[in-house]
Amino acid sequence: MNQTQFSFTVTQQSKTSKARLGVLKTPHGDIETPVFMPVGTLGSVKAMLPEMLLNEGAQIILANTYHLYLRPGVEVLDSFGGLHEFMNWHKPILTDSGGFQVFSLGQLNKVTDHSVIFRSHLDGSLIELTPEKVIQIQQSIGADIIMPLDECLPPDVSKDVVAKSIKRTTSWERRCLEQHLNKPGIHKQALFAIIQGGMYEDLREESAKDLVALDFFGYAIGGLSVGEGKDSMYRLIQSTVDHIPQTKPRYLMGVGEPVDLEYAISQGIDMFDCVLPTRLARHGAFFSKVDGMEVTSSIKKKEYEFDKTPLDVNCNCYTCRSYSKAYLRHLWRNKELSAMTLMSIHNVSYLMQLVKAVKKKILQESKP
Repeated sequence: MNQTQFSFTVTQQSKTSKARLGVLKTPHGDIETPVFMPVGTLGSVKAMLPEMLLNEGAQIILANTYHLYLRPGVEVLDSFGGLHEFMNWHKPILTDSGGFQVFSLGQLNKVTDHSVIFRSHLDGSLIELTPEKVIQIQQSIGADIIMPLDECLPPDVSKDVVAKSIKRTTSWERRCLEQHLNKPGIHKQALFAIIQGGMYEDLREESAKDLVALDFFGYAIGGLSVGEGKDSMYRLIQSTVDHIPQTKPRYLMGVGEPVDLEYAISQGIDMFDCVLPTRLARHGAFFSKVDGMEVTSSIKKKEYEFDKTPLDVNCNCYTCRSYSKAYLRHLWRNKELSAMTLMSIHNVSYLMQLVKAVKKKILQESKP
């Protein structure tokens, strides 16, 4: 079995919520949870170098199977021995299966119980992805934590459609697990499952129970933060977590707003990823806390023209230690590329520091 170098241990449990601290061991290092994972879709966190991520406390990054399969391709990755060496990142990596991108970017041709057939968003070429092939691609990428192929649906589909979809997803994920266990690659890898079920609590319970019975290393909650309101998202997080064993790492996919992280951690979620911090930065927006409230502001505002303060007075990231809002606004107005880098450093670090503060609180809440 290819998971012998992996383990997950809950080290502290809050006495006032479901929040917990843990350690996820991987061949490329230990991950202290809860953890936010910056997204490096193509093996690069946009506008940031690996050294910058390390300096701001990143423990693990996420890359994407679909995009890496198209570019640079498995042949290049195989020639480097995997993504770690290719991108000069030697801490843990998680790869999403690419299922979300297949359904959101590709011109969908056909979904069957066997596979997904679609056209590339790059050149229109026809591609078929089976559950087995998704695992094979991730074996070439060499990520520490890999994800199975799942079917991603919009939030407004009918219950009958979702019910049929989770049956297909469970079947696909079972095939992924069989491929992972019976035909492992050269890298040590742990396979998570992805719980689906749309906006329906009972279907998410069904999906979770079917997948827990297969005993994956960890469990992800997919299909949220896709346009549903926060009330719905929070309700579904709360109800789904209850069906994931306490001993397994729990991963909420695609969620990165500060208030959402804090809520999800309180419900016992251990891992998060989202493109939001770097995407906001590329549009001139930044996280900060004003009068105790988490806010997102634009550096483009004229009120910052003479502002000598950092993006957030309590932030200790490189950007906030070194530069003022006035200077960052100046960079942005002149389309300097460094503006996106400095803003990205801040936004990623802001979430890292938020999670660190929550961890400290959990530790205090776990004491007798």
